[in-house]
Amino acid sequence: MSNTVLILGGRGRFGRNATEAFKARGWEVRQFDRKSENLWDAAWGADVIVNGWNPLYPDWATQVPKLTKQVIEVALSTKATVIIPGNVYNYGKDAPSVYGVDTPHGAKNPLGRVRIEMEAAYRASGVRTIVLRAGDFIDTQASGNWFDMMITPKISKGKFTYPGNPDVTHAWAWLPDLARAAVDLAEMRDDLPSFADIPFPGYTLTGRELCAAVSKAYGKPLRLKKMNWLPIHIARPFWPMAKYVLEMRYQWNKPHRIDGATFNALLPDFETTPLEQAMPLAIKHQINPD
Repeated sequence: MSNTVLILGGRGRFGRNATEAFKARGWEVRQFDRKSENLWDAAWGADVIVNGWNPLYPDWATQVPKLTKQVIEVALSTKATVIIPGNVYNYGKDAPSVYGVDTPHGAKNPLGRVRIEMEAAYRASGVRTIVLRAGDFIDTQASGNWFDMMITPKISKGKFTYPGNPDVTHAWAWLPDLARAAVDLAEMRDDLPSFADIPFPGYTLTGRELCAAVSKAYGKPLRLKKMNWLPIHIARPFWPMAKYVLEMRYQWNKPHRIDGATFNALLPDFETTPLEQAMPLAIKHQINPD
């Protein structure tokens, strides 16, 4: 008898990749439609709930606590394990450069506090929870992330635009790998702590190293250009997202990497997709948009 997973936010970045990964491993996959379905009914019988819901930044403060409460209530009743794609916002500007399970969640900015409070609610609830924590996403298609919206959209013109200091390290996650890891952890959920914080090492790259990898995949040298943040500052009065994009700007100038010790101990045989294999898939829509 196969396991059953309910995907919340199945059309989103993580949800779409998780859907593909769970199906590939023989799971029964249910997609939740918030417009037409009731979460209680949809979740009944599901062994795992993947919480891929991710409201827009301006809605985090109001929507994330409500969504978290809903999922916790349902998971407590159904005894389902909840998997959350965590991020590095929890650590804050003053965190050390290596993020691991023991790194304090000391963020003081609004978005960081929302994530801290969300995870604290899951921890306190008693719901079996897996936080698979990763850096910025690199996807197989355009999905509204930094990589495809800001960094690589002009590679056909020979330009690679980087949002921060190109000489400091930054954490990245290839989404198909992250989704495969979620399935692996789902299948060993009963052997994990009730609340499992599992940082996903992914790729650690400076801006120049990422530019080199994209250039190699593209087949032509690209000119690294630092992103101009002035238009975002100017847009603040009439673009609600601008405030929050600027709030997280520090991530591009703060050297950081994710400690993979916990992940590697749990999944010692996990094979990360080599960067040179991932990059051609990550930029193909920039080269051939149709």
